[in-house]
Amino acid sequence: MPHEEYGIVILAAGNSSRLGEPKQLLSFRGKSLIRHVAEAAVEVVGSNAIVVTGSNPEWIEQALEGLPCQFAFNANWQEGMSASIKTGINALQSHVPHVKASILAVSDQPFVTVETFRALIQVFEETTKGIVASQYSDSLGTPALFAASYFPALLQLTGAEGAKKLFKRYPDEVSVYPFPQGSVDIDTQEDYKRLISGI
Repeated sequence: MPHEEYGIVILAAGNSSRLGEPKQLLSFRGKSLIRHVAEAAVEVVGSNAIVVTGSNPEWIEQALEGLPCQFAFNANWQEGMSASIKTGINALQSHVPHVKASILAVSDQPFVTVETFRALIQVFEETTKGIVASQYSDSLGTPALFAASYFPALLQLTGAEGAKKLFKRYPDEVSVYPFPQGSVDIDTQEDYKRLISGI
């Protein structure tokens, strides 16, 4: 049963030209990285999954054909992470006016699953805190859940600022979900080669 009162915003606006193609479209276990994340998201929140595109939006939409997710185009994607977060949160609030909370996810964490998203929601529902961050490699990161009361703070981010700024600003409001595999992301060709070779 989908968590209809929640949303998941998937940030997929970059082009990552140093990898030769957008990393969201790199293949892993028979499907693109973005498809892995989006399939998990729609299973948890249905059409409340918002995919933020920027560079090559038609390629992303084609890669996700058939999934009941929403697309939000960030025309300012080159300005940094904050612009994509704003685009996604605004689109989610428009689509689900009474949304309780949203998870922010990125498209280059290959081991994000349905269980990952459900665990974040479960931690949120079992605590009185408004933020749930994934913990890996001795740091906090995405995917991360934010109660709707933190949306204004997310909308005030600028430039390259991301969710980590809120972790630092509201440390007493952060719960933690251990997610060791969250440390695996794709920034270089070497990262990708290690991923597909299973190293």
